[in-house]
Amino acid sequence: MQVSKRLDKIGESPTMKVAAKAKQMKAEGHDVVNLSMGEPDFPTPDNIKEAAKKAIDNNQTKYTINAGTVELREAIVKRIKEDYNLDYTINEIMVSSGAKHSVFNSIQAICSEGDEVIIPAPYWVSYPHMTSLAQAKSVIIETDEETGFKITAAQLKAAITPSTKALILCNPSNPTGSAYTRAELESIAEVVRENDFYVIADEIYDKLVYDGFEFNSFPTFGEDIKMKTILINGVSKAYSMTGWRVGYTAAPVDVIKGINKIQSHSTSNACSIAQAASVEAFAGPQDAVAEMKAKFEERRNYIHEALNSIDGISAILPEGAFYLFPNVSALFGKSAGDITINNSYDLSMYLLEEGKVATVPGSSFGAEGFIRISYADGLDNLKKAVERIKEATSKLS
Repeated sequence: MQVSKRLDKIGESPTMKVAAKAKQMKAEGHDVVNLSMGEPDFPTPDNIKEAAKKAIDNNQTKYTINAGTVELREAIVKRIKEDYNLDYTINEIMVSSGAKHSVFNSIQAICSEGDEVIIPAPYWVSYPHMTSLAQAKSVIIETDEETGFKITAAQLKAAITPSTKALILCNPSNPTGSAYTRAELESIAEVVRENDFYVIADEIYDKLVYDGFEFNSFPTFGEDIKMKTILINGVSKAYSMTGWRVGYTAAPVDVIKGINKIQSHSTSNACSIAQAASVEAFAGPQDAVAEMKAKFEERRNYIHEALNSIDGISAILPEGAFYLFPNVSALFGKSAGDITINNSYDLSMYLLEEGKVATVPGSSFGAEGFIRISYADGLDNLKKAVERIKEATSKLS
């Protein structure tokens, strides 16, 4: 018997593949510094953990409403209002098992066979695969360092066809850390205003911007833009709750109804205990978010300067998230023993095996010539990683 032909269009997440290799090496006794995962090293704040414990003690261990508990959706509505002065009702909120699940559900809900989804590159690895699973087509817009890895309104306009169903806008970006200014978003919003398609605004890193950068949520650019925006967010990055698996979608009611149908036949509700913890994350004190953000900024500043001091590596300073996306193409064609670096995958594997540092090849994100480095690890580990990268690359000639 043959499995679905749709599986031929997708592959295993490269991020998970590299992370698995790194974990295997660690299990074998190797001292690996894993900079491949987008996962904060901080523990979940104590008040959030206590809320989960209380939920268990209160026997909140049953199925919840498919869309998420009323308490959580109310907390999300209030958080969005407080952060961005946007008005949503709980009927415009859908809670899912992580922001990744929210993106997947959204694409499934709005796309039909033959629809086109515009995806700026570098892109998060899962966007094109999710699009393929919805039997839609990815339309890739290339960006580069000169534009800060951000698309322009002119590029967006040129990519639109009668089949365009959505633009996926990850801001701040995974994998580059780039964030759009208000003026840049206004110009994109104007193109959206003139055309008939959705914007899936993946804003999971919204709280993590640095140097006083002003983050602007896409649906704030007018009620007409809000009605075309499918806003994605969650608790994983800002609250260091990756394993709790709670994300949400804020969108027009008809979109939420579609997502609700899909989720009712797949996962049903997100974990009841994780939802209770997420109420505290959104509604409770936000001090821990600011504290973690300050440490991320310190790490960003260190690793940006340190990596730029290594021959063959250069990186622009990102405005947000916790990733650096250095250009490593100057190392291509170089060798060490019987190993030749032909591309970003070769380099990532070389750094893992020779330097015991896990990174992700830029080809995974549609951007050959780069690697992604996460600085969501402690400063001591980042310093160790930089020394190892420096030593490993010095052996290439």
